Amino acid sequence: MATDTLLALLRTGGWGPASWGRFAVATGRRSLEQAAAHPWAVAEVTALHVAIAWFVRPLRVWVGTSWMMAVTHLGMLGPRRSIGAASALTLLRANLPAVAASRRWRWLGVAAVCSDKADGMLARRAGPTQFGHYADSLADAAFWAWFARRYETDRKILAAAALAWVAPVAAVTVASFAKGEMVEMPRPVLLRPAAAMQAVLAVRAFRNPERSWRGPTRITAVRRP
Repeated sequence: MATDTLLALLRTGGWGPASWGRFAVATGRRSLEQAAAHPWAVAEVTALHVAIAWFVRPLRVWVGTSWMMAVTHLGMLGPRRSIGAASALTLLRANLPAVAASRRWRWLGVAAVCSDKADGMLARRAGPTQFGHYADSLADAAFWAWFARRYETDRKILAAAALAWVAPVAAVTVASFAKGEMVEMPRPVLLRPAAAMQAVLAVRAFRNPERSWRGPTRITAVRRP
């Protein structure tokens, strides 16, 4: 796996400035080569994000970051030339925070849960890819961490959401760099805390939108008597 080779390059260099420089150059070269080898996928990813950015103002940086993450990891598609419908739906879910940043959409969490189920079914029909696997995990972490912060006011549930999504991504990232190869995120068979948290957050936001909605911050002028 190319990612393992790149991480091993960093580890053998002792994580010093020189090894980080070589790592950055190697990853950049690899991304450019894979983008050139997957021109149709680049076009798909770009068209999807341009369409989203066209209707989005508050969080275009979010959309740009999503595009950059996707277009620099196309090597994970392997021999496939298209990202496919499943990954397109995953990327759309990852950008729901940008689409709904300034709106109170009580069904947003429900829509995210449905899209997660739908892209899973599409991926099983077409055959999974490493690109789709990692995109799905990161899309879930990005969306639900944002959703919990925006729609939830209960501190215990916010803490549980952080443990369900942010902590695993951070732990896997640190472990992968430390080990010098990609570490798989654990996926329990019986107990799936992230799936349970999705249901809790989505239902609470849908049933009590006024209570949970944090909304965009507004600055109001204070008049002195």
